[in-house]
Amino acid sequence: MTAATSRTDDREARLAASPGSSAASAPVPAPAQSPEILLELVDDEGVTIGTGEKMWAHQQPGRLHRAFSVFLFDQRGRLLLQRRALGKYHSPGVWSNTCCGHPYPDEQPFVAAARRTAEELGVAPALLCEAGTVRYDLPDEATGLIEREWNHLFVGLVTADVDPNPSEVDSTRFVTPAELRALQEEKPFSVWFQTVFEAALPGIREIAGRDW
Repeated sequence: MTAATSRTDDREARLAASPGSSAASAPVPAPAQSPEILLELVDDEGVTIGTGEKMWAHQQPGRLHRAFSVFLFDQRGRLLLQRRALGKYHSPGVWSNTCCGHPYPDEQPFVAAARRTAEELGVAPALLCEAGTVRYDLPDEATGLIEREWNHLFVGLVTADVDPNPSEVDSTRFVTPAELRALQEEKPFSVWFQTVFEAALPGIREIAGRDW
């Protein structure tokens, strides 16, 4: 009886020490946290004055920060639009320009625009040109956030097929000027779209023609 008890105790000790055993007391990993994303804060002249966390910069009253907007056209002069993914924290499910976002601190806006276009749409612009800057303060009533941005504008051409990232983009569409106006009457657009579109129009017309 003593020997049998000893063998049983040995077996239980081995099970307790086994990593795969339910008897093992393994530490429970802490839930993963989203990495902090920093934006470049600027003054009223667009000069960098520091950095700020992304969500904090978009909460009322907002902090002026650097951003970019991209407008890409196909060889027929049609503008590539995207409908933002429903899971986006800001302006989900609405239509907007080809791509927009924020440079990382010390990242050049042109580099950020090309990088983000590839991340969201799986394509590199065949041509990308600077088209000026625009500053705005635009509250978004749907989310309660605010866009206070010094926005660098870019226009260009896309010749390859797009391959949207579903976590960023719900759908895409190429539109003519008339189709854009019709879509704006039917569907919601981002609060910044019209402001950045009008500011980029001189560059857009150089790339896509006077019809715009």
